[in-house]
Amino acid sequence: MKKNACYRASTTQRWAGLMKTNTTCPYCGTGCGVTVDQAVDGTLTVSGDASHPANRGRLCAKGSALAETLNEDNRLLSPEIDGQQVSWYQAIDHVSRALEETIEAYGRESVAFHISGQLLTEDYYVINKLVKGWFGTANIASNSDLSMSSSIVGHQRAFGTDTVPGCYEDLEAANLVVMVGSNLAWCHPVLHQRILAEKQRRPEMFLVVIDPRRTATADCADLHLAIQPDGDCLLFNGLLAYLASHGKLDEHYLEHHVSGLKDALRAVGDMPMPRLAERLGINLQQLEIFYGRVAFTPKTVTLYSQGVNQSESGSDKVNAIINCHLATGRIGKPGMGPFSISGQSNAMGEREVGSLATMLAAHMELDKPQHRDIVQHFWDSPRIAGKAGLSAVELFDAIADGRIKAVWILGGNPVVSLPQADRIKAALQSCPLVIVSEVASRTDTLDYATVRLPALSWGEKDGTTSNSERCISRQRAVKAPLGDARADWWAVSQVACRMGFRCGFNFSSAAEIFREHARLSASDNHGSRHFDIGACGSFSDEEYQSLQPFYWPWREGRTSVKPVRFFAKGHYRTPDNKARMLPIAAARPGNRDLSDHYPLVLNTGRIRDQWHALSRTGYSPRLSAHLSEPFITMHPYDALIHGIADGDIVQIRSPHAAILMRAMLSDEQTPGQLFAPIHWSDEFASQARVDSLIGSRTDPHSAQPAFKNQAVSLQRFAAHSHGYAMLRHKPDRQLFADVDYWAMTPVIGGWQIEFASLQEARELDTSMAMRLTKSMQPCCIEPLSCLDHANGMRRMAVFEQDRLQFLLFTSETPVPVSRSWSAAQFEALWNQRSTRWRLLAGRPSIDQPDTGRSTATV
Repeated sequence: MKKNACYRASTTQRWAGLMKTNTTCPYCGTGCGVTVDQAVDGTLTVSGDASHPANRGRLCAKGSALAETLNEDNRLLSPEIDGQQVSWYQAIDHVSRALEETIEAYGRESVAFHISGQLLTEDYYVINKLVKGWFGTANIASNSDLSMSSSIVGHQRAFGTDTVPGCYEDLEAANLVVMVGSNLAWCHPVLHQRILAEKQRRPEMFLVVIDPRRTATADCADLHLAIQPDGDCLLFNGLLAYLASHGKLDEHYLEHHVSGLKDALRAVGDMPMPRLAERLGINLQQLEIFYGRVAFTPKTVTLYSQGVNQSESGSDKVNAIINCHLATGRIGKPGMGPFSISGQSNAMGEREVGSLATMLAAHMELDKPQHRDIVQHFWDSPRIAGKAGLSAVELFDAIADGRIKAVWILGGNPVVSLPQADRIKAALQSCPLVIVSEVASRTDTLDYATVRLPALSWGEKDGTTSNSERCISRQRAVKAPLGDARADWWAVSQVACRMGFRCGFNFSSAAEIFREHARLSASDNHGSRHFDIGACGSFSDEEYQSLQPFYWPWREGRTSVKPVRFFAKGHYRTPDNKARMLPIAAARPGNRDLSDHYPLVLNTGRIRDQWHALSRTGYSPRLSAHLSEPFITMHPYDALIHGIADGDIVQIRSPHAAILMRAMLSDEQTPGQLFAPIHWSDEFASQARVDSLIGSRTDPHSAQPAFKNQAVSLQRFAAHSHGYAMLRHKPDRQLFADVDYWAMTPVIGGWQIEFASLQEARELDTSMAMRLTKSMQPCCIEPLSCLDHANGMRRMAVFEQDRLQFLLFTSETPVPVSRSWSAAQFEALWNQRSTRWRLLAGRPSIDQPDTGRSTATV
């Protein structure tokens, strides 16, 4: 009988010329199962895995388009040193010698790693082992520093362990689901679909959304509380006081399993409800409905995400939420509990292997000597990190001031994703050794690499990921690696071996690493730590390959791999086995930095069909069609007083930087507040890196940056000329170096570019026509152009045989061209020269429908 209770013969099956592989989506923390069908000709199609417990066959737009994002045109295919292509042998030799020399000259603390939630658990494990067990430093900055560290701190302070108490089934079992700081409909669409499906089945289920702006998630809710930014602590402190005054505390649970109630209630104080509602920026009736619903609905789940975590008070927000659940005993039972939903696909996996500057592998803590002893003894390593390392913000500060001399960046794009992102550029420019392991050949961060290492993309990787409900799933390769791309764990292991550490890093497969990871989780555990997957420690390669999704803990000797809920009967990981309620001091909601110079609040986040810095989704025409340009959403009142019309280009400025985006007016935005997505990098737009605006203020406990509450100013960008172009290939961004605003988007068969400039239209027209035409380099071109004096427009099209190759419109005003119709013309045949003039009209004939947008708006 096999030890793996979930073992099946195979998860990759072949019949009738078709191969099916079950794998996992690489995007958000939902962790959806994906089935990839590969035809004989190599064509891949993607669908949801109906057997996976996270999504049960559902997929969002991004997951459905995974096959479209396997872009071969923008792949880093070979190692490079100082821009010169080299072999892997040369690259590994160079990196290992450079790291050795750096450590010898400047000490172990002069080396750091920056990693991403896109890596697999096996990658994390090897990196964590090398840095903490052989280098002897804890300088690992991770994705969790930017998205999850406040939740980690909140869990550890309340529970004594970073354990998510519940599972996705609780979202469907609850009678009340409170979503805080989470646009679930766009950021975790499949979970949102599961909740809505349950509400359709049980209309009495009540949904509350707490978010300063009205989102797609709020549109589906029964109650939307548009509280002031950073009003969460005040809101949940008020809820705790309300529960206490209405006799809704669970006295038995509090007596036996919780400490700190008196101090928590004392910190809450006694604020009259009308005053509380006024400070939160909502009406009294809304507040009373919310508090009443929570008080009289035992089956309550509070699901929270980045709107809670990414704040100066993120850790306190988490504990204010947890306080309410502990006080009522609503935790660890079906349909009850606080639930932290992670942002990236394997953010939970990096927490499990300790890839944070304050943690060790297998949920052990760096500041506990007994944990350090367990890990060092298991690894048989020469040393173990003895103190916390640098957080993400601190790490790049240390690079800037010269304390860090070497940094290895794997899977991330910190030049786009970190606060004050322009300072990250300057820091990397000054760093002697910048190693970047990357899939794409062009990213903002890759520009500053001294060593570039080609990594595997989704579809080529093999390993495991952990989603937000502690479900571990396999990510399997469905295609051969391109070029010389290699797994990140392999590259790190090879460098470690070259540095003389072969005894700890002679790994031959992801399965071997996973087995070691599993054995460490069980080492000296005996139930003292929740994270324990010891049952996997003796898996064969075949069992690993066929591993089905399972939930931890999965201890050796147990057969059950179903979801486990924690803390219903207490048993917390604290010295007295009791949870801790913390006294939370709620600061006044709003933004203390608002002034006449910076009168507006900027909130940042994701949009539905794009992922982080666009290095994958930005190459999909289908995904890019949703919202094709970088934009800022504002209330019409703010637009009116700033002289801005819908579709205008606007400049947003903070004390740290200035960017340009397209204005989108919406009465769903609260007056005085703006929203901008984080996705556009310098690879896709001229000045749209939103995080360059964000200051470096962080939570004092978690070191997580405050991305959601930045004081900014706003003004219309008075362009003298505008343009729209289409090309068959993605143009090099250097072609637009002297153009103030540009943004490029893929369409079927090519790319479209919106641009605007302070240059005069005639000057811009001449220079852009020359540069873009020259960049095409077709073998035989046929140009067609006209100057429209009446409308001040220049129109130009270039053909090669019967195919459109290039289209350009420039004007003194925004170009009135149908974008959707024009983009479709790459697929059309233009073999009759007499009809080609239609293209210069920029719209279909009168007898043809045009359902697309006709101006440069989002």
